[in-house]
Amino acid sequence: MFFLYLCWKEVIAMLHKTLNIRGTLTSLDTPLVMGILNVTPDSFYADSRKQTEAAIEKRIQTILSEGGRLIDVGGYSSRPDAAEVSPEEEMGRLAFALKILNTQYPDVPVSVDTFRAGIARWAVEEYGVAIINDISGGELDAAMFDTVADLNVPYIMMHMRGTPQTMQQHTAYTDMMEDIMLYFAAKVRQLHLRGVNDIILDPGFGFSKTVDQNYVLMSRLPEFKEFGLPLLVGVSRKSMLYKFLGGTPADSLNGTTVLNTFALMNGADILRVHDVREAVEAVKIINKLAH
Repeated sequence: MFFLYLCWKEVIAMLHKTLNIRGTLTSLDTPLVMGILNVTPDSFYADSRKQTEAAIEKRIQTILSEGGRLIDVGGYSSRPDAAEVSPEEEMGRLAFALKILNTQYPDVPVSVDTFRAGIARWAVEEYGVAIINDISGGELDAAMFDTVADLNVPYIMMHMRGTPQTMQQHTAYTDMMEDIMLYFAAKVRQLHLRGVNDIILDPGFGFSKTVDQNYVLMSRLPEFKEFGLPLLVGVSRKSMLYKFLGGTPADSLNGTTVLNTFALMNGADILRVHDVREAVEAVKIINKLAH
């Protein structure tokens, strides 16, 4: 009987989601908060833009002091109608922040937000970046899946149609949820065939979706549990909030916290946010209620 008990405990442990980050298994039993570090001059949320060394360092310290466990660095704004950025410009912006992170905060897991395989490889090999966050799910660079497999790092795969410049022209679905689920099913299989196991799904709130579609997607978040993979939710100060409630990104913290809380109650494992303290508090309260 004791042996059967041990075997059952092992089965339960296997069901717990983890990420292999730099050779260390990171548990997702308690959801993680990922702080956004934007080094773009044109991010949709003006207050998130960090353009100087002092501003970048202050932002890193804020994320960590408020309880953020991951830092996501982006050098290419993916807001609707964002200007095209050359690979060289994106790399130059990223290098500014990655150098600080790599030298002063080497133990902090860093994610790079890029859809370019060459930049993903450069970031991992030159600066020890731990995670690749691809808004295009490999659609904008055919080499991305092979590159992630070769680098052997966790891969955040988001659902989007088109490009950041055209995505809001691609919101017509016969069945949005079926389309998204089939999209992920096919791509997860492609990644598994390449030996990529640490896959994080991002439904892509705000990408190729209308305001109403974003709320349908949020209401059906539990369906992503079918994949048995970690789920990242990124709704921080997005237009699904201020276009519905009124105001601007600067007015959208309360709405963000409401949606983050709902997401945590419905399967989110990682929250990607501008406002770390509020997200960490939401995680603590939901965790308290669950135990």
